[in-house]
This record gives sequence, structure tokens and C-alpha cells, in this order.
Amino acid sequence: MDIPLQVSFRNMDRSEAVEARVREKAEKLEQFYGHLTSCRVLVEAPERRRHKGKLFHVRIELGLPGKELVVSRHPKDKHAHEDVYVAVRDAFDAARRQLEDRVRKMGGKVKSHEVPLHGKVLRLFPYEGYGFIAASDGREIYFHKASVLREGFDQLEVGSEVRLVVAVGESAQGPQASTVDPIGKHHLVEPLP
Repeated sequence: MDIPLQVSFRNMDRSEAVEARVREKAEKLEQFYGHLTSCRVLVEAPERRRHKGKLFHVRIELGLPGKELVVSRHPKDKHAHEDVYVAVRDAFDAARRQLEDRVRKMGGKVKSHEVPLHGKVLRLFPYEGYGFIAASDGREIYFHKASVLREGFDQLEVGSEVRLVVAVGESAQGPQASTVDPIGKHHLVEPLP
């Protein structure tokens, strides 16, 4: 770190044991993410209330190149935070998760949830037992009554939204769906580019 670790205590006496635990946790963060420029930690015991036990609050401010991350663990109803060491652990765990997210984003490894192939029934031939779907990828996909899940073929109408799986290889009618799942009232949202 460019700036040495700063540990502060509020509404409580300075504790060498707590400060040692904070230093240990900060060193582990620095080993994980070697680009930390500063780390300021505030350990606070709220002023005495009428109930039994104090709930500790820990705030961590991490300086990174061009950015600052702030983790603030408010005790609220977490009775585990009556133990200052648990409060410190939870705050540093949250800081590590934020740093892991940052590393993934920087490495381009952010998980994207792919929207399954879906579409709308374009044409339907109920007496013959087949139809065509206008798929979200622009293709027109043939499907047979047997490929529709939950005996839903009879409920399909032109315009009905469906999820589908396209079979490997093509049928005589072109691309064919091996599975068609009527979506019902739900809808899918396209991912942002």
C-alpha cells in the first residue's frame, strides 16, 4: 500500500487485539489484490442503548487506482455483531467480494446470463399438427405437435410466445425445434449488447 493502514476506534477504547485482527485481514486483502493504495478502517461501538449488548459497526475504505471502494457493515439485527471480531470478519469478507467482482470485471470475466432461444408462433396448422416459429435469432423454425411440452399444442395460437431448442441437423422443412415450451404470460428480455 502506498499509504499505511489506518485503524480508528469510535465510542470504544483502542484494542490492540482488534487492531491486530484488522491488520491481518488487511494484509490478506493486499495479497489478493496487490493494487491497494490505501486502507482505512473504522471500528465503532454504538453508544450504549437500553438493550443488552453492543452491536459493532465496521467501515472499510479501500483506495484503488482511480477508484475507492467503501464497505460499511451496519449491525442492524445481526446479533452476531455483538462480537467485534465477527463484525470485522464480515466487513472484510464483503470487501474481498467487492474486490473479486472488480477483478472479474477488469478481466472481462463477468458472467452474462444468456437468454434462451425464444420466439412467437408465426403460423399454426392445428389439424395437421405442426407450425412455424419466428425465432429471436431471425430464423423461421418448424415444430411438430409432439415437440410441444405439457401437451400445450392445443393452447397455442398465432403470436403465442415460446422458448425452443433447435434440433441438430435440419428437417425437410428446414430448422426444426426439438422442444417447444409455451411461455404463457411471462416474457423474456433480450440482454443488453
